[in-house]
Amino acid sequence: MTRSRGVTCPYCFASVAPQRILFRCRGQAGRRQGCAPVLDKALAAYTGSTAGASLPPVFAASGRKGRADCPDCDLPTGNRACPECHNPLPSAYCDSPGRIVALVGAKNAGKSTYIAVLLHELMNRVGTELDASLVACDDRTIERYKRDFARPLLEERRLLPTTASAATAPREPLVYLLTRTRRGRFSRARNDSLALVLFDTAGEDLRSREVTDLHLRYLEAADAIIFLVDPLELPGARTGLRDAVAAPPGAGDDPDSEPLNVIARVTEALRLRHGTRPGEPLPVPVAVALTKIDVLRPGLLSQSALHRSRSGTGVLDLDDRDAVDEQVRALLHDWRAGQLDTYLGQQYADHALFGLSALGAVPDDGRVGAGGVRPYRAEDPLLWLLYRFGMLDGVRPESRSGG
Repeated sequence: MTRSRGVTCPYCFASVAPQRILFRCRGQAGRRQGCAPVLDKALAAYTGSTAGASLPPVFAASGRKGRADCPDCDLPTGNRACPECHNPLPSAYCDSPGRIVALVGAKNAGKSTYIAVLLHELMNRVGTELDASLVACDDRTIERYKRDFARPLLEERRLLPTTASAATAPREPLVYLLTRTRRGRFSRARNDSLALVLFDTAGEDLRSREVTDLHLRYLEAADAIIFLVDPLELPGARTGLRDAVAAPPGAGDDPDSEPLNVIARVTEALRLRHGTRPGEPLPVPVAVALTKIDVLRPGLLSQSALHRSRSGTGVLDLDDRDAVDEQVRALLHDWRAGQLDTYLGQQYADHALFGLSALGAVPDDGRVGAGGVRPYRAEDPLLWLLYRFGMLDGVRPESRSGG
């Protein structure tokens, strides 16, 4: 299915034609005599609460230059809003190629922990490497990241709770603008930006009638998907670990914890929405990452690609990418989970396999290990997607070109 040109709201995931985007009056501030706040019923319906929903009114206008005059108070405004849910559409989001990355995994895959660590890495080490900045597009993203992710995990070193079903704990996406400065050898430096929308989905949400519609719209809007797979849910991976780590509670008993079931459920939803013919691969690029790889690394051969840290050179090392992909594929087949790779190859035109660890070590009694959070290759799936989006160059280093 060809996506229509327009903006996808990162909150309700409605596809909005540019001419339908609303403007919100700037309102009253100091001596500025703008419009008084009124209850925004559409926004209140989206959030499920009237708290924070009293705002200056929205209005329709052409806004070809990104600004329009309020018809009631005549003051100019550049504040834009979704015509469906009335959530803000930041200018940076409207003006940049939005990329919605769907993050999906079973109950114990570590989705929340992964989001916390990935964003922290992009704001710090990886951002510096890529000459990139990551800025939240709205105040709710700033507050949610601090409250639900950074403060408990990175500051207090407490493990994050399992992602609750959206039927009992409605969630909002995290919306960021990622901007890279790219310097050509003979051309002037230029800034490339994209809006990054992360929305974590619990495996059971995709079979819950109460929340299926929102998640289907989210998956339909997704430009890429990251599947997180807890290898300890694969019986073959646990063989040989002995008592090094316990299997997740209920491992093997709950169909929502079986990676292939979760991936198949998402794939079925994507096929319904994309309208692809039977046997036709889906065009959405898919990154499938084995989490908690730190538990498995001691049992891997010393020459394994998963023992090797990624070179931080601001490009995607394609030789390294191929080696990791091949290693993870071999592991899946060794663990009698090769059907996972086979299924992905049948259903998707472009998929890649990864091994990562968000924490870097086994947690201890509900807390991060004594060494703190030490992520290992947590950024790899996103770097591959940036490469697929044309935001990151891929190279094959001459030193390993023949290996």
